Amino acid sequence: MGSDYVQKPHAVCVPFPAQGHITPMMQLAKLLHARGFHITFVNNEYNHKRLLKSRGSDPSMGVQGFVFESIPDGVPPIEIEATQSIPELCYYTRFSCLDPFRELVARLNSSEDLPPVSCVISDGVMNFTQTLADELGIPRVAFWTTSACGLWAYLQYPELIERGYTPLKDASQLTNGYLETPLNWIQSMPSIRLRDMPSFLRTTDTDDIMLNFVNEEPLIAIKSTAVILNTFDSLEQPVLDTMRAKVPTLYTVGQLSMLCKRAITDSKLSSIDSSLWTPDASVLDWLDNKPAGSVVYVNFGSITIVTPQQLEEFAWGLANSGLPFVWIIRPDLVRGEGAMIPEAFVEDTKERSLLASWCDQERVLQHPAVGGFLTHSGWNSTIESLSGGVPMICWPFFAEQQTNCFFACTEWGVGMEIDNNVKREEVEAQVRELMKGEKGKEMREKAMKWKEESEKAIQCGGSSLTNLDALVNDVLFKKSRA
Repeated sequence: MGSDYVQKPHAVCVPFPAQGHITPMMQLAKLLHARGFHITFVNNEYNHKRLLKSRGSDPSMGVQGFVFESIPDGVPPIEIEATQSIPELCYYTRFSCLDPFRELVARLNSSEDLPPVSCVISDGVMNFTQTLADELGIPRVAFWTTSACGLWAYLQYPELIERGYTPLKDASQLTNGYLETPLNWIQSMPSIRLRDMPSFLRTTDTDDIMLNFVNEEPLIAIKSTAVILNTFDSLEQPVLDTMRAKVPTLYTVGQLSMLCKRAITDSKLSSIDSSLWTPDASVLDWLDNKPAGSVVYVNFGSITIVTPQQLEEFAWGLANSGLPFVWIIRPDLVRGEGAMIPEAFVEDTKERSLLASWCDQERVLQHPAVGGFLTHSGWNSTIESLSGGVPMICWPFFAEQQTNCFFACTEWGVGMEIDNNVKREEVEAQVRELMKGEKGKEMREKAMKWKEESEKAIQCGGSSLTNLDALVNDVLFKKSRA
């Protein structure tokens, strides 16, 4: 291998072990490879095995200089193929991953056929990587895969604890109206309520793993060499302006999947995928035969778990709406006895519905047949929906999904929230309003404006493309060549 190759910058990319974190990290990794970086993409061993099962024995698609590696995470094994326990991942990765990661990087650096590792780009909660970056004297960039408003909300946790908002005094505060408490002291979020903050405050346990995790990890992440967000400036400008006073090395580079489409011309590189489930290609074929804007797309992401009762309420709400829909039902979406789609529902909707286990969501949301999205309000789903000009019904499950829902409904004008205690009548009414009502029409118009804004951000001179250039030239290339 030539000397020019071993002088390339070498980025080691380490996502948090969940699909919603892996996907944007993969998009960023492909963009960096297209700009001349050697990429080592590091999953945990569990997800690496799932990736090989989903994508085949060569997930790099034969692209030179794009390599997959894995490290153990310390999490006890699970019996089903599903996303691992988030609290367990947050606990064990902090204490179990540093030594294996150190050994991996040492092996990479000892190879004469590879460029030395010049930077680490890791998820904003994989802060063990900071220790090794400091040891090697190379930059570590934290990729916080939430929205800007989500990160800003997490950064309020120390103050929430200091002011006594959390932990809760007792469980009754979950239902007695306490969560409606306004938090008008938070800059750039003057109308936000306690219920709109990331959900980990909803505990009475001072030793709660997630409460303590989000109280500490964001503050560590923002001390890294730089912080990346998969958003665009005009969408979250007030929050970004406030946060940049605290995090000056903040780079907004979203929407990343759109940047990939615009910037990557190598078909092999484009085809590298990080899906841990095998997408069902029939979804797009089915949509091809439907009128523009006629279909409701339903997907609760890679982590949300619903009860059998919630599943049934959603099912009959969709059925009673009378509208065509695509519903993505992961194998691990429902837990508990009786976790089955009602046969009568399948029979009633078979002429106007498609049920699938997974799909290429970005392509679905860009499909002209899709007119609305029933979503859990995860950030990837939210920004992909905005980039597709698709309005949303929001049913947040956990973490900062509550915050994304609040902004989608109140600040961006593209969403309607559905009650956590879901009822079929509400599902039916909201789906009809989304697709046929006046409010749905207004939301669609606003969503189309955000689509235009997202496209501007990735054009030449746009904020996201300019920020990506600055990240590469001022942080990654510059310091890797020092």
